[in-house]
Amino acid sequence: MTLTPFHVAIPVRNLEESRRFYADVLNCGEGRSSDDWVDFNLYGHQLVIHCDPNIGENNTLNLHHNAVDAKAVPVPHIGVVLEMEDWQLLAGRLKEKGVEFVIEPYIRFVGQPGEQATMFFLDPTGNALEFKSFKDIDGQLFAK
Repeated sequence: MTLTPFHVAIPVRNLEESRRFYADVLNCGEGRSSDDWVDFNLYGHQLVIHCDPNIGENNTLNLHHNAVDAKAVPVPHIGVVLEMEDWQLLAGRLKEKGVEFVIEPYIRFVGQPGEQATMFFLDPTGNALEFKSFKDIDGQLFAK
């Protein structure tokens, strides 16, 4: 199977604030845009931020949390599975930029099928983002 890019569109409270976050913090390349939305290249996938004035200029989204590996995982969330070196570089860049983590970068499910590096953080609107990595993506991504 050839993996193809996914497309996801998410709401943001302020287009310029979010544009800076995705471009400057996550290093996403910007694609097409309008006064209401911006396309980004998120590790080869198409992420589109859409301004939602109903959120309010200073509000954030409300998230539910589920327990996973004794951590409160925010729901919903989106993200990308990265090669370990890219995951480590991203974790370091986020720390340098002062991004506050919902779940600090760590290895979960240690010694179990599906052992993975993971981290969670929020964009300025409160969209939850998870980036993860496996030692062997093909062998561990869907391991039971």
